[in-house]
Amino acid sequence: MPMADKTAQCTWEGDLAHGSGIVTGGAFGELAVNWHSRAEGGEDQTSPEELVAAAHASCFAMALSNGLSQAGSLPERITVSAKVTLDRVDGNPTVTTSHLDVTGEVAGIDQAAFEQAAQDAGRDCPISRALGGVQISVEARLED
Repeated sequence: MPMADKTAQCTWEGDLAHGSGIVTGGAFGELAVNWHSRAEGGEDQTSPEELVAAAHASCFAMALSNGLSQAGSLPERITVSAKVTLDRVDGNPTVTTSHLDVTGEVAGIDQAAFEQAAQDAGRDCPISRALGGVQISVEARLED
């Protein structure tokens, strides 16, 4: 039996360049999507890549928190930003990278231990594993 099944739905109307859609999920409600926001940098609506970035940042934060806690270092705060890149590969739009930038307040560990825990979390979080063909990089800084 799976640990969880989560669902979302998208209803799209029109062609790619001029159409738009609504993505609906249980916790986040309704979010508007369109090609302009996705490929041309429009910030007025969300995109699949922004949703992947949100999923990757939150999954990574949970994985890092768990790894640090299991190693005996309870984190006070972890802040993660994810930058997911959409580029062309063989002429097709493709998610190519996800760069995770993390800072943490964790008593009792040094920078090297924090970086190692972050690298482990970047490799092991479920969303990282789901993005198997995507180059994932992690930059980690321990706060004083």
